[in-house]
Order: sequence, then C-alpha cells, then structure tokens
Amino acid sequence: MPEVLTRRAGLPQLVLLLAGSCLSVLGAVLIAPVLPQMTDHFAGVPGADVLVPIVLTVPALIIGLTAPFAGFIADRIDRKRVLIIAMAGYTIFGTAPLYLDTLGSIIGSRVLVGLCEAAIMTCCTTLIADYWSGPQRSRYLGLQTLLASVSATVFLGLGGALGSSGWRTPFWLYLVAAVLAVPMALFIWQPASPGSPTRELPPIPWRRLRVPCLVTLAGGVIFYALIVELSFVLDEAGVTATATIGALSALMSLATAIAAGSFAKLSGRTPRELLPIAFGLSAAGFLIIWSSGSVAVITVGAVVTGAGTGLLLPVLVTWATNGLTFAERGRGTGLWTGTLFVGQFLSPVLIMGMAGAVGGLRPALGVLGIVAAILAVGSLALVPRSAAPLNITHD
Repeated sequence: MPEVLTRRAGLPQLVLLLAGSCLSVLGAVLIAPVLPQMTDHFAGVPGADVLVPIVLTVPALIIGLTAPFAGFIADRIDRKRVLIIAMAGYTIFGTAPLYLDTLGSIIGSRVLVGLCEAAIMTCCTTLIADYWSGPQRSRYLGLQTLLASVSATVFLGLGGALGSSGWRTPFWLYLVAAVLAVPMALFIWQPASPGSPTRELPPIPWRRLRVPCLVTLAGGVIFYALIVELSFVLDEAGVTATATIGALSALMSLATAIAAGSFAKLSGRTPRELLPIAFGLSAAGFLIIWSSGSVAVITVGAVVTGAGTGLLLPVLVTWATNGLTFAERGRGTGLWTGTLFVGQFLSPVLIMGMAGAVGGLRPALGVLGIVAAILAVGSLALVPRSAAPLNITHD
C-alpha cells in the first residue's frame, strides 16, 4: 500500500474537495441569466452580441487548453499548493467584473478564471484519487458528478435571483472560493510521494489514456448539450415562463444526480458494460426530443438524457484515472479534464452548426442522438473485454 494512504482522509477532506469541484460549474452557469442585461449594458460596443456570450463560455475553453499543464505542475511540485493558489486567483479574477468597465477587460478576467478553474478541477479530482482507492474512490467520483449536477441548478437559480439587482451582482458569489481556501489550507495535505521528491516524472501512459480521453471528448459534447440547449428547445415548444423552464431543467438535473448516485453500486461493472448503457440512454433521450415538439415528450427525453449523462461522467473519469500511478495522476487527470472541457466548449458550437444544416435545433439533437447511439455500440469495440471493474484500483 503506498505511503499516500497511510494518513487517512475523512469527511472534512471529502466535503472540501467536492465543494472545490463545483467551482467550475459555478463559472459555467452562474452568469447565464444576466447575459441579456450585459448585452444591453454593452450595446454600444461593436460585436457585443457575440462578445458577451464569450464571457460565459471562455473559461471552459481555457480549462480545456490548460488543465494538462495544471496537472503537470501538480505532479511536479505540490497538489495542495497549486490548489490553494488557484483558489485565491479564482476569488480575485472571479470578482474582477464587479469593478471592470470594459468588455475586453471582463473577458480577460474570465480567461484567468478558466486558468484557475483548470488547476482547481484537476487538483480536486487528483486528490480524491490520491486519498481514496477501490470502491470508495468510485463512490466519491460519482458523488462529484452528482453534486455538479445539483449545483448547476442551484447556481442558475442564484444567478437569476442575484441578477435582479444588476448584472454585476452575481460576481460577488466568486468570494466563496476565499471562504473554502482557508479550511483547505488547514485540512488538505499534500500526499506523500513514493520515492525521491527530486526524481524525474515518469512519462504519461499515452496509449492507456488515448481511448478514454477521445471518448471523453465526445462525452463532453453530449453531457453539455441539454444544459445549454434545453431552454431553447422549450422556448420553441411555447414555454416562455422562466420558472417553468427552470423547473423542467431541474427535473433533468435530478435525473443526472440520481444516475450519478447509482454509480457507486454499479462500479463493480466494467466500462465495457456501463458505457453502452450511458451512451444508449443519452441517445434515447435525444431521439425522444427529436420525435415530438410536445412539452411532455421533450421533458421525458431530457430526463432520459440526464440519466445517461449522470452515469457517463463518473464512468469516464474512473476509467481514465484508475490505472494511473501517483506520479502520473495529476497529468493524467489534467489531460482527461482538458478533453472533457474542450468537448463542453465545442458542444453549443457543433449543435448550432448542425441546426443550420439539418433545419432546426431538435433535428440537430436528433443527429447527436444518432452519434451517441453509434458510441454506445462502438464502445463495445473500443473497450477491451479484459477491462477491469471500475471499483478496482492498482495503487
């Protein structure tokens, strides 16, 4: 048993790492409700209708591009130190729009938020894998997805409520990182590294990570699709009340949370068994939405897709990280995190492109459903029969 496990982590460490993992969700959805207000505020800026949405989406792109480098620093230097510095930066850059007056400077601050989120997400996931192994690790990675789903709904509601006082007000919520950084500094520890701390890092096992990361890239597109597009689908179906859209989105988030919560019991299965189920449910949900413009049918489709994506994410992260050693884990987790967020960034771009090609948003989601169905079948070929159950770790 490696030295990392000789100091036992418990509830305080779990709560802090799960809370830290939710900060990337806060960055992705908190200000969505105030984008129209921001567009009005910067109406005199050329291209504001294009630039304002970038304020919301650019952190995901930066996470995708920089998470592998954050993982390298975490492996090479110190997971805890990187995490605490990133939490401080998240607070500073996240609250910057409270006093910045130009759209360009706000976008610049959001780029820096994405850089901090890359480090936070990579370090939190890596430390969960460092502190726990076997079925516990599977349970807590599933819990990470569950809380991310629930927090997305909470942060959307908070963003809308705070936004009633002005578009800048939701940015105050970024101070939560400073609140979390203090107990993190006290209760999180840098795991002990087996061997000499000055040793050269072993190479990343690219061959082992290649397929999980490529599948995760597609999984990111699928996971984020309805988070962004469901409100537009409902609007096309005649649902204009914000409260109704929020309630129906919450149903989808609940399905995601329940499915993520079930991963602990399902983790005795292999990725070859679970990926077809996760992609298959996602495909079925998209195809149900495509089949009818009825609000009831769209809601059923969203719930089915939510169940699929809730199972998908913990399967993907556990599959990718279980075989990594301590010295590889930060970089491997960073690479996985990067591919996930590149997929999430590309999701609305690809769906809007498909919508223009196939004649609407629902048909575009139908095409995505076909892609997900292909992945459900293809995962049987991509994952070898010898793949280990997801609750078995090798550290």
